[in-house]
Amino acid sequence: MKFFGNIFTHYNYTTTDVKQINQLRGKEIFSIKSKFQIRIGDTEEQISLPEHSPFADWKEARRFAGPLPFTFTYNKETKEVLIIEGVRQNWLPNPVKVIDYNFDFLNTLKLEHPILANAFIIKNIPYHWKKGKKEVWK
Repeated sequence: MKFFGNIFTHYNYTTTDVKQINQLRGKEIFSIKSKFQIRIGDTEEQISLPEHSPFADWKEARRFAGPLPFTFTYNKETKEVLIIEGVRQNWLPNPVKVIDYNFDFLNTLKLEHPILANAFIIKNIPYHWKKGKKEVWK
């Protein structure tokens, strides 16, 4: 993805060192290079939304889980917008209990009182991009 993504876009894709460790009652996912760590619980029981979540329930939160269907890029010289649609199937986000997390990127934003709104896990998602369409903006 890094190689072809950088040939066909200006997104500057990079790779990182994501590791997963199964633990007694959950999983730890972390990256030293990207400076993040998250521990999630492995439970079959009913999971509550995180404390202070803005969502009323998981059904409402699920509406905001996932990538937007379109990505855009703008060429200033030609005034063209390239619109690419992502297509996914079997998108079934399942709630997970976050035990602990730290994302260095979030710390750099210096947000006042950020909260965890929800957390989902998704597996085995067939995903592809449709051919892009260009539109000229005048």
